[in-house]
Amino acid sequence: MIEKKMVLSHHQQQELHPVRRREEHQEHEQEEEALLALVKHRHYQVRELRYCVSTYTAKLREAEEKLRSSQSKLAFFQGKTNGKTKHGSNSFNFNHKNETPSKIHHQSKPQSARLPDSAKASTNSSNYETNRSTFSTQRLPTEKDDVRGTKRKFEMKGQKDLVPLIGRRSLAQMVNYGMGSSYISSLHTRKLRNLALCPVNDQHFVTSALDGVVRLWEVHSRGLTANILSTTDCATEEQKRWPEDIAWHPDGKSLFSVYSADSQDSQISVTKFKEGERSAQVSFLEDKPHVKGAINSIVFLPWENTCFATAGTDHSVMIWSENVEKKWKPEALHKNFHTSAVMGVAGVQHKKLVLSVGKDRRILGYNAEEGKQDFMVQVDSKCLSILPNPRDFNLFMVQTGTHDKQLRLFDIRLKHKEVHAFGWKQDSSDTQSALVNQDWSPSGLYITSGSADPLIHIFDIRYNGHKPSQSIEAHKKRVFKAMWHQSLPLLISISSDLNIGLHHLVNA
Repeated sequence: MIEKKMVLSHHQQQELHPVRRREEHQEHEQEEEALLALVKHRHYQVRELRYCVSTYTAKLREAEEKLRSSQSKLAFFQGKTNGKTKHGSNSFNFNHKNETPSKIHHQSKPQSARLPDSAKASTNSSNYETNRSTFSTQRLPTEKDDVRGTKRKFEMKGQKDLVPLIGRRSLAQMVNYGMGSSYISSLHTRKLRNLALCPVNDQHFVTSALDGVVRLWEVHSRGLTANILSTTDCATEEQKRWPEDIAWHPDGKSLFSVYSADSQDSQISVTKFKEGERSAQVSFLEDKPHVKGAINSIVFLPWENTCFATAGTDHSVMIWSENVEKKWKPEALHKNFHTSAVMGVAGVQHKKLVLSVGKDRRILGYNAEEGKQDFMVQVDSKCLSILPNPRDFNLFMVQTGTHDKQLRLFDIRLKHKEVHAFGWKQDSSDTQSALVNQDWSPSGLYITSGSADPLIHIFDIRYNGHKPSQSIEAHKKRVFKAMWHQSLPLLISISSDLNIGLHHLVNA
């Protein structure tokens, strides 16, 4: 009898096992769902804290810039009045003789304020300095705005001597890329060609493509997305040519585009944006100074009198200035210093020096004030573009066609000497395309470059190696360009996959 009860009990236990297993499985699932929800919530908290850190760091830097500007104005005023001022200067000492404003701000923080370790790591992992200013207001510049805004921006940056830092580190300083990427359709029907960020309003940028269309975009939601403000057909009237290159006017109200000189069609257009209008106004300049081939480059020169330069396949560089009738008129800067197509042109900020590079492997510095050549460098490969450093006015970068050595750094004071070189290997192409372009970070310490591969390469100029300090997998096809946003920890890129990439950084 006892044995029978024991057998029944054993069978009952066997019948209960599936029930217990189901209950345990349900408990595991509930626990897993709770943990997933908790991880998601904490990830969101960390992300918000990181953004707050970058935002307040930007505000701190802006306040420090304003303080230095005010102190400079005060010193100038005191010097101008021979030291006789109404208020004196003692009230600006803060009672901290040996401390910078940033140190004072740091010490004034409550001791109880703590950040997550991940947020601390993200703020200390790099000297990446994109947050120079707070986010701009969501509008286009109006006629009442001060057109000298860009000039003030140049002055605020200030000159830094970065050349001594080049190649001094055995390890590169990484840009902390961990927030992922988001992609939006450019809505262009043909391949993208150009990307340009507005010099006045940080939220605005433009794209152009082989369909001849120029789109004005506005960044939203802390750089997570962007929406279209206007769409304008900027193709030439006769040949329906697309813009080869574009450049914002320094006042941020209009965009200048260059085309081709192979026909009697227009060579330059001006696209004027107006707030609230879905299509901008396009006009074409009458003068056609270039005589053949594509006009490869247009850039506004960083000088007191607003003017821009164009460089073409006809070996020439033109300077355009406004006359008393407010019409843009060209004048040849030089026509025979290059023996092949001029691919890139740029202006030096602190002197009347125009830099140009070409397929003849020449890097030319031309003194526009004296009307003569200042220096000429012959390199071992065709030169495709040139880009001055935004912080060190003596430093500039040249893109060449040499694999593993595409980017060359030069100092205009050394003239003939290459300071350093960077490069990368390409899997999808044997040639270096002139459509792939670079950009400097606002700090002047990093370079981003597109690639024939679906990669964005990042270089730290302080690194003594020649390879990218890191490469970001981006897009599905060739990346043409990746530009640093001026106030958000964000890279904006364009690709032949017809998408715009928004790549989010976590350190500022």
